[in-house]
Amino acid sequence: MAKGPSFEDAIKTLEACVEHLEQDDLPIDEALKQFETGVKNVQKCQKALEGARLKIEQLTRDQNQQLTTETLDL
Repeated sequence: MAKGPSFEDAIKTLEACVEHLEQDDLPIDEALKQFETGVKNVQKCQKALEGARLKIEQLTRDQNQQLTTETLDL
């Protein structure tokens, strides 16, 4: 079972926060709330991307036929 929102959900929430922040008549309290929510979702996305990067490792055999891991550059 996954913890918290998915990466895609976090991106959608972040996009919604940005749309709200772009409104000219947004009260300062609401703007701060949207900004805080946006920052939290950016952090969630960064964590998810880092986790995905770490998982994208390929098992390979070196010249001695020993198993090693090789990080794939994206």
